[in-house]
Amino acid sequence: MITLAALARVQAAYGDSWSHDISPVAVGDLSIGDDAPVLMGTVNLSRDSSYRESVATGTSSALRKARIQIAQGAGIVDLGAESSNVGTVRVSSRDQIASLVPVIEELADETVVSVETYEPPVVEACLDAGATILNMTGREHEDEMLTLAAKYDAAVVLCFGEADNIREISDLDLSGDPMPLLVDHFGARLERARSLGATRLIIDPGMGFYYGNLVDPIPRARHQAKVLTQGFRLRSLGAPICNAMPHAFDLFEDEFRTAEGFFAIWAALGSTHVLRTHEVSRVKAVLDSLAALAVD
Repeated sequence: MITLAALARVQAAYGDSWSHDISPVAVGDLSIGDDAPVLMGTVNLSRDSSYRESVATGTSSALRKARIQIAQGAGIVDLGAESSNVGTVRVSSRDQIASLVPVIEELADETVVSVETYEPPVVEACLDAGATILNMTGREHEDEMLTLAAKYDAAVVLCFGEADNIREISDLDLSGDPMPLLVDHFGARLERARSLGATRLIIDPGMGFYYGNLVDPIPRARHQAKVLTQGFRLRSLGAPICNAMPHAFDLFEDEFRTAEGFFAIWAALGSTHVLRTHEVSRVKAVLDSLAALAVD
């Protein structure tokens, strides 16, 4: 159970982590890593997405959904053309480009556009079309994608994972405290990215991804809540943190659309700088309330 006493124990044990400064990442008019969290709306151009409310059926549908999210308060719109769910249909680079580029070309002058992919041809086409953030969900071509990001001076979200891409089934080390593992993982990748010229870097601990040894929904949600709440322990890396808000269908059932707002509380308390969400208006209301209220 989450209690004030449990939160106090976390703060007592790891509170020194708050002393580490974050180097903000400038993207368009946004400064990611300052005090105010940024909302990243989500539009899926794949019909395989499990979050049906985010699925766009084509270019006009994607533009409509994106513009609604911008009006609701999203500072970034993240576009993807292949579901990240394990076992769903893989989409060729050619087809991803055909879906994404027309949307990016329309939106690039209206907002910060992020593209979620793990394929270099998709990266290049989308950055060339005007996307300014690469949400990099694979490792197979990491150096090539980072080099492209440097070429276009794009920001990069480095997503946690060791597999070729996050659609591959992999396991988490659940034997102990997950935070030192994340620090080690991202430390090496941040160093490598900078050596390739990519300097505007954000880290994503992978709370929205599938793991082969964490398929039971309740233990999975517990793990997600723990990492979100203790995200401030990653501040030693100096990079802003992006987290996808969990859905937790098994906990919330018919009220699943409120889940991302609930997890946004713990993400914000834990030093998340970019909250990736399908429910922009609900999460914004939560963040606004946290900013307006006090308990001391």
